[in-house]
Amino acid sequence: MLSIALSELIQIFRNRLVLVTSLIMPAAVSAYFIYQHEIFADLGSLGYIAAVVMFTVGAFGLYTTAVTTLASRRQNLFLKRLRSTPASDATLLSGLMLPVTVLALVQVTAILIVLAAVADEPANVPLLAAAVLSTVIMMLGLGLATAGLTNSPEHAQVTTLPVSLGVIAVTSWVGITGTEEFTLLKRLLPGGSATELVLNAWNGGVPVADSLPLLLPTLGWVVVAVALASRLFRWEPRR
Repeated sequence: MLSIALSELIQIFRNRLVLVTSLIMPAAVSAYFIYQHEIFADLGSLGYIAAVVMFTVGAFGLYTTAVTTLASRRQNLFLKRLRSTPASDATLLSGLMLPVTVLALVQVTAILIVLAAVADEPANVPLLAAAVLSTVIMMLGLGLATAGLTNSPEHAQVTTLPVSLGVIAVTSWVGITGTEEFTLLKRLLPGGSATELVLNAWNGGVPVADSLPLLLPTLGWVVVAVALASRLFRWEPRR
């Protein structure tokens, strides 16, 4: 698994498109939000900024990159060759997804540390970490599911748009308007409960016991994504 992961990490830094999508664009967007943190804090809150940058990295740095990577490896038959080895499917997929996952976690952590340094620190760091981890797992699962519907790296630019733009739209909706209205809908949409969890973790004022159940909808989307991935994911190109 580690040898596959190392090879994928090298490929990420060699591929300019993937490098821009996974590292440069999320970092640039996050830098803008942090630079204008006072304006966006007035619009929503510091928790809203934290949620937006988390989902920006999750949607573009992790989800889109994962789909593009898997589609590319399927197209050049690398996935087919990997599957001929003794390694299990889970090991192969873990090796392929490990670099983008680690990069996303490092990015989110670094960006949130900068936000805490220029503004106020989060009220509950462990709760924030739980929100980040659950979001990363959800976006990774959605990436595996979407990869099953994606024929090529170019096709990924189309198939990833609904989820990428959707979760960021939900994050902004929940982060700016809260969950006093349309509570159930906002929490059930992908990214909604995770956004509320980040708001509670960063802004404070909500008991931990009331925030922990917000993990359930996100983990529910993980189950849905894994179920879809098991049905849709393909190791060879369609003939």
